[in-house]
Formats: sequence, structure tokens, C-alpha cells
Amino acid sequence: MDWFLQQLINGLALGAIYALIALGYTMVYGVLRFINFAHSDVLMLGAFSAFYLAPFIAPMLGAQSVWTALVVIVLAAAICAVIGMTIEFLAYRPLRKRPRLTVLITAIGVSLFIEFAGQHEKVFGAATKSFPQLLPKHDLGFGALHFSSNDLVVLVLTAVLLAVMWFIVQRTKIGMAMRAVSHNEQAAALMGVNVNAIISFTFGLGSALAAVAGIFYAMRAPGIEPLMGVQPGLRAFIAAVLGGIGNLPGAALGGIVLGLLETFFGGMPGLSNYRDGIAFALLILILLFRPAGLLGKLQIEKV
Repeated sequence: MDWFLQQLINGLALGAIYALIALGYTMVYGVLRFINFAHSDVLMLGAFSAFYLAPFIAPMLGAQSVWTALVVIVLAAAICAVIGMTIEFLAYRPLRKRPRLTVLITAIGVSLFIEFAGQHEKVFGAATKSFPQLLPKHDLGFGALHFSSNDLVVLVLTAVLLAVMWFIVQRTKIGMAMRAVSHNEQAAALMGVNVNAIISFTFGLGSALAAVAGIFYAMRAPGIEPLMGVQPGLRAFIAAVLGGIGNLPGAALGGIVLGLLETFFGGMPGLSNYRDGIAFALLILILLFRPAGLLGKLQIEKV
């Protein structure tokens, strides 16, 4: 039982990060019906934004303080929101009326451009950098259970962000406009909705969430480098498909489920070497037996 509870805590912390990243994927897909594969690289940019912001903020508000961490997270999220909206404006908006395959290839190209540009010595460099300790880290224990205070912070902040996301989408005018554009872009435009602004806002919001997830992921990782977003990005995409691509609660559920499965299998003797394959095996099974995902619904597309 102690082992089960220990893995449950570790899996929830990891799954919460996957859920935050998956929300960005599912939001963009819900509005535009395409996968933004550059989303995982925005995660990396969020981590590097925090890496360069922390040395300037810490002397003013104190090293390893809650206020320093909060300011760094907010500023990094704002930077990545601007980056996300810029990517949408320059790379995706001109191709909006083109076939989806064209946009998909462009998204892969943008992703590769960010990754290889980041490895240039005059940008970030290819070497792994040690991420600063934003919060005081305490090792907590309850009986045989051991976990980090940072894991609790990740879980609480993720729950708060998910609640804020739900409120924005379901209880605000801009959320209503997002749902209208997702349902029928042309009809929404005829009703006076500024489609370009709504799509840009969606990219900005998703990119801000990716930045926060990138910071949380960097706090758990041994270091950051320009390719750090590839693996968590792929897993978050699988989490979005698992929960139901385009479904916000589904993305959160998929992230938690995937994080738990990876952690439990990774902690089993003899199966830890197959941990990386669990996510992709799960993706194959979902596509075979429930392609709409756990919470998604099959939709008939008219041609």
C-alpha cells in the first residue's frame, strides 16, 4: 500500500504537467482543427524565459521565495503568449484556408526551426543548463511516503489553472466566442465575432499554459536544453488524444491517466525499461478501440 500511494503521488504530479501541456493542444485543435506541433517548443521557451528572468527578479524579491516564483511564472507566461500569437500570425494565419496537411507540415517546420535555432551558440546553446531553484524545496514525509513540496505546488497550481480555464471557456463572453468559432467559424463571423482575435487569443492562452508547464517540468528535470520539450510534448499530445482531442476536461483527464500509468509501470521491477513505450502503446490502443478518446464524441464531418 505504501508503494501504491507513493507512486500515486508521483504520478499525479507528473500527470498534472502533462495536463497543462495537453490543454494547449486541445484548445487549438478545438478552434482550428489542427495540431500545433510547435506547442512543445513553446514549453521549452517558457523554461528558458524563467531561466533568464530569475537572476533579475530574485535580488529584488528574494531568492527562492513565493513572490519571486510567481513573478517569474507570470512574466514567462506573458512572453510565451506573445510568442504563440506571433507564430499564429506569421505561420498559420496565411495558411488558414489551405488544406490541413499544409498547416500540419508548417507546424512541424516551425517546431524544427525553434529547436535548431535554440541550439545555436548565440541563442541558448546546445549544452544542458541547470534550472534555478525558484521555490524553497522541502522533502516531506508521512510514514513511509516521501514527496517534495514542489510536487504539491504543481498539483495545487494546476488545479487552479484548470478551474480558471474552465471559467474562461464556459462563463465569459470571449469563451462563448471561442466555442462559437469552434462550432462554425463562418457563422460566428456573420454574428460579429472577430475570428482572428479569438484564434490569436486561443494561441496566446495555450502558449501561456505551455510556459507554466515548462517551468514545472524544468523544476523536476536535471536541466534544460533546446530539445527538452520534445518528449513531454509528445506525451501531452497522447494525453490529449486519450482524453478526447478538443475536449478540455478530457485533456486534463488524459494527462493524469498517462502520468499515473508511466509512474506505476516505471516503478515495477522488470517493466521500468518499457516506460517510454507505454505512452505510444496506449495511443495505438485508443486509436484502435476508442478514436474519439475517453470523453470525446465521434462527429460526422460533411464534405
